[in-house]
Amino acid sequence: MSETAEPFFHRDGDAFAPTRMANGFWGPKDNLHARAMIGLFAHVIERQFGEPGLQPARLTVDLYRLPDLAPVTVATRLVRQGGRIKVIEAELFSNGVSSARASCQLLRRTQQPEAPIWTRPAWNVPPPEQVPPPEHPFTEKWEMRPILPPGVSAGHHLRAPGPRRTWLREVRPLVEGEAYTPFSRVATGIDYTSPTSNAAETGLDFINSDVTLYLHRQPVGEWIGYEVADHQSAEGVAIGHCVLHDIRGPVGFSSCAALAQSRR
Repeated sequence: MSETAEPFFHRDGDAFAPTRMANGFWGPKDNLHARAMIGLFAHVIERQFGEPGLQPARLTVDLYRLPDLAPVTVATRLVRQGGRIKVIEAELFSNGVSSARASCQLLRRTQQPEAPIWTRPAWNVPPPEQVPPPEHPFTEKWEMRPILPPGVSAGHHLRAPGPRRTWLREVRPLVEGEAYTPFSRVATGIDYTSPTSNAAETGLDFINSDVTLYLHRQPVGEWIGYEVADHQSAEGVAIGHCVLHDIRGPVGFSSCAALAQSRR
């Protein structure tokens, strides 16, 4: 990631001013991308409430309003401070109007039990540096290395049939001058859960209304691997689910709910 690349946000006093890089894909006018809001929640929550011995185990974000690119503020509240658990609530305001809210659960790291538990095998895919980049990248907001079946071009990876698998990494800062942590980095990209799990072979017809990230450990490195685990939908309501990986193996899950939506 280039530290000189245009960030998603600049600090503006107690507010965060979006740049053009934070613009989303939905709606006829400028709108703040969900990935920028989700990443900002993780960034603010971790800075205010993170501790070295606590693992951010869950982040859920409700996305109920599409804000424009006006400066935003994030209000936080400590819900529970215990010996082994901390729960935080946060709310994002744009033009003084509530646009999204988050709940984050941080758990105390302890000794791992020795008894083995069944888990699905780690995916067997090439590391990101061995996956060729798309000839025509989808966006300059982040970088993707799709792991494609034969006959599918990288420019159409979201239309590939069957389970989709993609490496993704951030290429620009979230907030100018403020470094990513493993948690804020994976949270910034987690909105990708919806398009990769909910897109049809003809394109994306759903806009997600929430996203949940689960992590059992901190990701290592810049790349996060997405493997679609399931999609279900009926009467215009969809849910999607992915297994997340880093270069060492699985790190968690991501899920989302979505509504049928046509692009305007």
